[in-house]
Order: sequence, then C-alpha cells, then structure tokens
Amino acid sequence: MRLSVTEEFLWDAYSFLKKTEDAVIFVLNPRAAKFLPGIKNPIFQKYKNYKNKIEFNQLLYYLKTKGYIKIKNLEGKKAMMLTKEGIGKALKASFKLGDNKERKDEKWIMLIFDVPQTHQKARNLLKSVLRNLGYKLLQQSVWVTPFDVFEKTDELLRLYSLNRYVKVFLIEKV
Repeated sequence: MRLSVTEEFLWDAYSFLKKTEDAVIFVLNPRAAKFLPGIKNPIFQKYKNYKNKIEFNQLLYYLKTKGYIKIKNLEGKKAMMLTKEGIGKALKASFKLGDNKERKDEKWIMLIFDVPQTHQKARNLLKSVLRNLGYKLLQQSVWVTPFDVFEKTDELLRLYSLNRYVKVFLIEKV
C-alpha cells in the first residue's frame, strides 16, 4: 500500500530516530548536523531533493498544524520534535506497509483489556490501534493476532498510556 507524503515523512523521521536511539529530535538544518555526530541527516537530504523549498515548508507547516511535529530552537539551531501524535501516525503508517510477519513459532499474541466506560476515547483508540496491528476480535475485549507485533503493541500501549488496562499473552492455540 502506498503512503501519503505526510505518513512517509513521519515514518522516515521515526525510523531515523530509532536508529540513532534518540526518539525526540532530529535536525532539519544540515549545518546543525553536529547534534548527530558523524551522521549526515538522510531524512532532510531525501525531502530536500524530493520537494522544492516551498513545498517542503508547506509540508512542515501542515505537520505542525496537525500537531505531529514541533519546531524548536536548540542552542540557536532549528530542530524538529515528533509529538506523541506524530509518533502514533508514523507507527500506523508502518502498519500500512504490511511489514507484519507471522510468528515463526506459530504462537499467537492474545490481548485482553478492561478500559472503564468513562474512558470511551481510550477504548476507541485502543481498538483502532489493535485493528491497525492486525489483531482480530475473538470476543468482547479479547483480541488475537498471529503476527509478530509484540514490540509495536507494547510501544503504542506505552505511548498512549493504555498499558495499565491491558494484559498481553503468548498462546499456542486459539
């Protein structure tokens, strides 16, 4: 499945940050590359070549208005921070890429949740995340998947502070 430019940019930024083990900031200004020692910023270079300056600035403006990024001055240099919403959007984009693989041990992941009715937004968000990860509803509040998505599940649960409502199991049979 093809990603939108927004999704592609956020996913590239998130992947880059994961590789540098700094999931908060990556530098947009190529002169500020000293924030990432020994690494030239490949994300900036890709989109600098992909879009002209006006279109790139429009993309950044759109990402800021949607709340996916924040632009900050750090030590006199411009830097971009991915927000919680931006990270969530990036992870959802990765699911569209279809990189979920079935577990080699043929076990399934089962997730059981109990989110209070007073937290309806959290319930809906959790269900959306589970669908995006390839989980299927087994019965009310019990979801299963044959895909190896434990790390992504854990990351999204922590990101949205949903892990206190959820129990995750590795099972042999459904």
